[in-house]
Amino acid sequence: MSIKNKIRSFLDGLDEFYHAPYRQTLSRAYRDEQDLFMLIVFAESLGVPNSMTYYTLELQPLLMEEFHEWHLRMGMEHSPMDRFGCC
Repeated sequence: MSIKNKIRSFLDGLDEFYHAPYRQTLSRAYRDEQDLFMLIVFAESLGVPNSMTYYTLELQPLLMEEFHEWHLRMGMEHSPMDRFGCC
């Protein structure tokens, strides 16, 4: 093993040492942020008034695949939208 590989391995271990305690907290914060974004995008379809519908309407087709996982994580057994059945 060359010196360069040993240094790279040491730096990778050091990076893991510093990031490991915060990985769960950061992933939870990212998931909460994604959940809020999904709520904003699908708010009008769920019956919640959304002043940004004009801007978020074009994002719905891109997020339809993730919608099923989202509504299950939010505690809804079936899709809350009448026109879109993902289950």
